Amino acid sequence: MEKNKNKDSTLIHIATPFVLLALCIGLFMIAMIKPSDKIRMYLNLAFMDSLKNTPESAGSGLVVRDNDIITDYDGETSEEGEFIRPKFGEMYAEMTCSAFDITIPVYWGSNSELFERGACQSAGSVIIGDKGNTVISAHVDTFFSELYKLEKGDTVTLRTNYGSFVYTVKEPISFNKKDGKYVAPSEDTKLTLYTCKKDILGNADERTGVVCELTEKKFYSIKGGELSR
Repeated sequence: MEKNKNKDSTLIHIATPFVLLALCIGLFMIAMIKPSDKIRMYLNLAFMDSLKNTPESAGSGLVVRDNDIITDYDGETSEEGEFIRPKFGEMYAEMTCSAFDITIPVYWGSNSELFERGACQSAGSVIIGDKGNTVISAHVDTFFSELYKLEKGDTVTLRTNYGSFVYTVKEPISFNKKDGKYVAPSEDTKLTLYTCKKDILGNADERTGVVCELTEKKFYSIKGGELSR
């Protein structure tokens, strides 16, 4: 009988470290759920993979250009005008919204560095003010943290160095990152804004945002390659 007790005690002593190790690993895995999703969000750029347009050199030698955007233009304007197409990594617009008080820089193209600096426009979408679907996204915990405040009828103003464009919120949207319905090219002229949907479990697969229609466009007068002010 005594021998069996000693045997059981020895087994308990041997098994205890392994049980504790298993518990520690389990707790560590639970604690890493959100951080791992956060890392994946940055490495995979969090948003629609099919719309990413990142040059091979991006991430190593990316040239980021922060332009001064015209916000006080008082010269001649018209509903038709010339576009100034940006280069990858270039800040080419500033966004303001009627629902929250923040000015957001908008970069052309997307990678992790640009998402740290502002909102990013998919280079697979149309330039601001042009016919089609302009798709802009940003991280929910930074520049689009208040995107949820936008409701039908609110306005979004995008100022560029070739014009100012006002979009009115038409409808809220929610979709999975594999669903390209809202971010695909469109014959309709619209603006699609979206970000990751907040989730306490760190699920980065769901998106939330708004679709807006273009309601006002003012192209600046450009004469002889220079802006007329």
